Amino acid sequence: MSLLNFRDVVAERAECLQPLGFTERQSRFLATVMAHSGVFLERQYCRFAGIAHGQKSHDFVNRLVQRGFARVEATSHLYQGRFYHLHHKRLYSLIGQTDNRNRKRAHRSRMIERLMLLDIVLYDRDVLWLGTEGDKARYFDECLARYRMTPRELPHLTFGSGANQVLRPFADKLPIGVDPIGDRYVFTYLVTRSSPQAFRSFLMRHYSLMRLLLRWTLRVYVPKKFETAIPVFRHAVNEEFRCPLRPRDGEELLWFFRQRRDVSRQPAFVPDTRYVEAAKQFSGLRFAVLERVWRLHGDDVIWNVYSKGIEDQFDLGRASVDFIVISRQYLHLAHLVGVA
Repeated sequence: MSLLNFRDVVAERAECLQPLGFTERQSRFLATVMAHSGVFLERQYCRFAGIAHGQKSHDFVNRLVQRGFARVEATSHLYQGRFYHLHHKRLYSLIGQTDNRNRKRAHRSRMIERLMLLDIVLYDRDVLWLGTEGDKARYFDECLARYRMTPRELPHLTFGSGANQVLRPFADKLPIGVDPIGDRYVFTYLVTRSSPQAFRSFLMRHYSLMRLLLRWTLRVYVPKKFETAIPVFRHAVNEEFRCPLRPRDGEELLWFFRQRRDVSRQPAFVPDTRYVEAAKQFSGLRFAVLERVWRLHGDDVIWNVYSKGIEDQFDLGRASVDFIVISRQYLHLAHLVGVA
């Protein structure tokens, strides 16, 4: 799916909603919300539509609620404590997204995070944002067709095991932007914990994709409560992307991980000198996270650790990471981010 084709898909999805009585602008907003968050604030509709908060925006959200397309998620007795969840199956089926997980009610903290992600999309309209797992997989499968990437080489998570294992590409549900003017890709990450453990896993999952792109930026959005953690996240980026291991160290790391995996099958295991030295060398958080990712995704993640592909991109000015502090308060519930 080329960029031009994806623009057509977005327009077609919005058109599918107009028979329900929505204007072209309202339909585009609803399609955007369903693709990226499933939830929205009235002020977000006002920003998208370029209108002032008032009767028009009230009428729009009230009509959604009265027709059963959206439910009110009230966080307090104040009007500003309300947001809206687009949940009706008919809306999602009309745009071909019946199974979109945004339709289901989630933990309150997760819904607040989705509101933040919607703002990210709405505040940069120069970028074409890929929202759904299917859109991202189809887009990159086409634009990187010459590399013949398998689903396992795309960022993914796996669920279950054996014959019941399910692989979900782009399961992070974070928007990825395509900037046709700047000729670059924009990856996003929303910090929801002070520890960079999940962030490191995210970087590892996206390594194979990022190194194939000509130019990209990773925007790390940081709620103000986590601002003091930015240095440890910067350090994580530096380790994962700019400090590749030497090939012989990568081979030793793979040997060590395999030994640790097999220890559980050897109750009388006695570590030898090589094992003890490897345990000292690979004792940091970087390797603890890498081992968990390796157990899920196999040896390829180890090859990435000593690839210089992304380090070279940084040196050539083709890759960058920006940290953006989110100062806006969300429904007085910023304290709920990261507690799901």
